[in-house]
Amino acid sequence: MLKKERYKQFVAYFSAKQPDAETELHYNNPFQLLVAVILSAQCTDKRINQVTPALFQRFPNAKALAEVTPDIVFDYIRSVSYPNNKAKHLVGMANILLNEFNNVVPSDIDQLQKMPGVGRKTANVIASVIYNAPAMAVDTHVFRVANRIGLTTGKTPLAVEKDLVKYLPQETIHVAHHWLILHGRYVCVARSPKCNICEITSICKYFEKLNKPAKAISQEAH
Repeated sequence: MLKKERYKQFVAYFSAKQPDAETELHYNNPFQLLVAVILSAQCTDKRINQVTPALFQRFPNAKALAEVTPDIVFDYIRSVSYPNNKAKHLVGMANILLNEFNNVVPSDIDQLQKMPGVGRKTANVIASVIYNAPAMAVDTHVFRVANRIGLTTGKTPLAVEKDLVKYLPQETIHVAHHWLILHGRYVCVARSPKCNICEITSICKYFEKLNKPAKAISQEAH
């Protein structure tokens, strides 16, 4: 199967099945999403959603967050991964958001990365979720699933990002990020992908490779 055809069928399937796929992080405004995404690095969305209600109640905006020390923030996020670093990042982010961006979460990837705790992946999430920008955030799920299906052979997150942005229709890029994440979270899981319930095995290189030995044996028997 040619790469263009694989992409075409991938988009057709998920456009029909999950046209409105979205992040599973809970948020009510761009500031809250920025906080949640910073916290979600190397941590589950489920855990972040357990932590953020109390955090957002105590710090409803960047001003409230910028006025405290990381030690105070730490008490609200102690159950997430790397809470010390993330507490510092959140306070630093709030200060920059107020002082350099006039309390408006920027849409530009480079501008977003000026804030502590915001790498390229986080910046792409914000740009795509808040502004529907054609930005592709590549986390572990996106990296794994895109390679397994055969949408890319990229060996780095940036290489995978470039392939996906190049071949996906521009208007689908912001939602395709969620297609890949959700497929990786619930079907194409890391250790034992659930190929038995997957509905896109017909375009999947991983599935094709798994079944080659069985096909060869069958052909030899005949």
